[in-house]
Amino acid sequence: MEMAYNEYINEYYAKIGQFDKMKSPFEWDIVTRGLVAMTIEGFVGFFITIMCQYNFFRKPQRLPISNKPIEDDDIDVANERQRVLRGGADNDMLKIENLTKVYKSRKMGRILAVDRLCVGVQPGECFGLLGVNGAGKTTTFKMLTGDESTTGGEAFINGHSILKELLQVQQSIGYCPQFDALFDELTAQEHLELYTRLRGIPWKDEERVVKWALEKLELTQYADKPAGTYSGGNKRKLSTAIALIGYPSFIFLDEPTTGMDPKARRFLWNLILDIIKTGRSLVLTSHSMEECEALCTRLAIMVNGRLKCLGSIQHLKNRFGDGYMITVRMKSSINVKEVVRFFNRNFPEAILKERHHTKVQYQLKSEQVSLAQVFSKMEQVVDVLGIEDYSVSQTTLDNVFVNFAKKQSDNLEQQEANPSNTVPSPMERVLSLLRPRSTPTELRALVVEEPEDLETDDEGLISFEEERAQLSFNTDTLC
Repeated sequence: MEMAYNEYINEYYAKIGQFDKMKSPFEWDIVTRGLVAMTIEGFVGFFITIMCQYNFFRKPQRLPISNKPIEDDDIDVANERQRVLRGGADNDMLKIENLTKVYKSRKMGRILAVDRLCVGVQPGECFGLLGVNGAGKTTTFKMLTGDESTTGGEAFINGHSILKELLQVQQSIGYCPQFDALFDELTAQEHLELYTRLRGIPWKDEERVVKWALEKLELTQYADKPAGTYSGGNKRKLSTAIALIGYPSFIFLDEPTTGMDPKARRFLWNLILDIIKTGRSLVLTSHSMEECEALCTRLAIMVNGRLKCLGSIQHLKNRFGDGYMITVRMKSSINVKEVVRFFNRNFPEAILKERHHTKVQYQLKSEQVSLAQVFSKMEQVVDVLGIEDYSVSQTTLDNVFVNFAKKQSDNLEQQEANPSNTVPSPMERVLSLLRPRSTPTELRALVVEEPEDLETDDEGLISFEEERAQLSFNTDTLC
């Protein structure tokens, strides 16, 4: 506006011949003052942005972590903790030492999302991290990738600290987030070109890397289509391709097969197995037990921010499984009652899970009877009871997961019902400020937790199955 007004005045002075009163638009009071102010404002704003990016104004809260052993730790989790803290995991690709995260909430107070997590992942290993929604898996991923600050503890990826060498950590990892971080307007090829440049891949190799990623994830036919038009499975493929750009030595995959059809899921499984064979390590979260059994060398189940079990899949089935599942199919429905009497007489501890027209299924605790006894007694009555065939199988990983998932829901209900987590009134806040406060020396002072028993009764787990079995039994009786 000042330039336009000055130009109008200059034209007026030019018409009346007073050229000495005409002013240049670059004088200090017209344009130069504003240009200098914008230049200073730009430099100051850029400087403040840089300081905010590196948390110069807000330092993350750090709390001292107790080195005392956790009383209710599982034996396998405790052994892994000791291995990590004593230096046995120094050569691992991923080493987590007492990693802790506490969130502040006005409604719930302080929420312990991750509680002193200790684990190590060796080279060439696919480590599975399971847990229900809210167990702390994604929070753990965000802390390891630098998206979230840590409240306590430390972690090392490929020998680099996430607290002191975050830039080196981010250069050596690949991350497929739980929710696709894609631009709807960009195509798959444009996404990959963008991330190859962010990864620092040379210009001469960019075309070859993008072509490799499109072919590896079978996205060639969608290369020139906007990502907003992709299906859920293709979006997950593109997110996985972005995580593999730059040949990272450590990869985080947060539920990578969500929304994929069976063919695409199998394709991604084979790709993950190929990655493991190259010696690279991988941490996988999933809600598919079949996927974990196919890919993971070790598995951990997370409940309320803690690892409740750790080991191979077969080890977890043996320790926390519900025994055996016996499925019997008869030649005629007349023999069903005789088979039920046989189980009540010979296996009184067996639990009826399902009963159909000519088929019954029982659950049998493995510690109460051996597998040899089961086969011996069943072979004796195959012809007598008219049994067409029967099978004895071990309980699946789903049963183990459901047992621990029940603990997560129970603890969340207790936390919501706990009145100590409510927001205090203004008067209570003033009184709390006047009271002397002791310095926190242990993280347990923040969140009060009741110790959990690892071995719990499974009656709550099978109540629905028993009800369904009784309903089926009553239906057969009415018929």
